[in-house]
Amino acid sequence: MDRLAYTALSATISSAQQRLQLTNNLANLNTVGFKVTTDIQNEAMKIDGLGWETRFQPVVGGLEEAGIVRLDPGTYINTGNQLDIAMTGEAVLGVQSKSDQSLAFTRRGDLRITSDGLIETGDGDLVMGEAGPVSVPLGQIITFGPDGSIFARSAAAVDGVQTKVGELMLRDASQTPLQRRTDGLFEPAGSQQRGADFASGPKNISIQTGTLEGSNVNPVMALVKMMDYSRSFEMQIKVIAEINSLSEKGSALIA
Repeated sequence: MDRLAYTALSATISSAQQRLQLTNNLANLNTVGFKVTTDIQNEAMKIDGLGWETRFQPVVGGLEEAGIVRLDPGTYINTGNQLDIAMTGEAVLGVQSKSDQSLAFTRRGDLRITSDGLIETGDGDLVMGEAGPVSVPLGQIITFGPDGSIFARSAAAVDGVQTKVGELMLRDASQTPLQRRTDGLFEPAGSQQRGADFASGPKNISIQTGTLEGSNVNPVMALVKMMDYSRSFEMQIKVIAEINSLSEKGSALIA
């Protein structure tokens, strides 16, 4: 009985990671540029020891693979704001993390200009160029080209002449798996050093202006999975309760 109870308890504990991941996805359903990661899966691990070789315990497996970001596109939302951008394909934008100032990557494109002339995302991370955080002249109209070039023009200019003042740090991640960091940003999977850069892949990089990319969470699929996990949790708790009841009845008979 104790082995059966232990097995049920192990399944309950290992499933907690799956429920936590799914809950995080649902919480970010409306987060701009949010990307889900590879699902956590339970694995059966053989328990060595006396007795028949049929004892297996459920454990959380593939945690490294489970942290890999899936860059499937989300829903594109037309905002009309020229500072809003959406990356196409598997492109990501380089930013300086507000938490530790290290280099990281994101798909978040709701950009804004600070009072110091720096560009930051809606979450407060500074947007990077190839030479560091991007700085633009204050008081001018800022626009982006399809290749990530940054242009500025005077609001008083009648000829509409634009001057290139920088370039966004964009990378094609089609050949480089990315993992989610604790601050929600991305970095190359298996990086030994915080803030590591990576070589851009072979695909062309482009952005759409006046557009934002929504989350790629599938709400219907997420809710169905949540229901399955809830039912599995209830069944495991019932098994443990039934084992406890049988154990008490057995002890009463012996007494």
